[in-house]
Amino acid sequence: MSTVKDGGHSLLTEILQCERQVWQALITGDAAADEAALHVDFLGVFPSGFSNRADHSGQLAQGATVAAYEIGETRLLQLGPQHVCLSYLARYQRPGQAVWEEMYVSSIWQRQDPIEGRGWINIFSQDTPADGRQLV
Repeated sequence: MSTVKDGGHSLLTEILQCERQVWQALITGDAAADEAALHVDFLGVFPSGFSNRADHSGQLAQGATVAAYEIGETRLLQLGPQHVCLSYLARYQRPGQAVWEEMYVSSIWQRQDPIEGRGWINIFSQDTPADGRQLV
């Protein structure tokens, strides 16, 4: 296993683009785009408990859950030829809220068969609140 930190690595750039697609779905409230980024057996581990793919995309039934976000302190861990773990600090703002919240996120992405027309798909994600503080 190797760790790749910030710094223009093409695999890191590719995985960050995939991760940003999930965040964009949360901003636009696009449940179909969110579901498309997640593996059929997706597992989320969140402060609220475990989540599957339907739970994750289902949170968008009432619309957007995020108004804005920033990703920093990225780390990419190569788990094997077909799997990587992206970890980072996320700052995000909920719709209609003035405060920004922070959490550490780790997402495992699996390389899909290019013949199927898929690049990477998210099979696991864990969100850990960053010491519970809210930023103004």
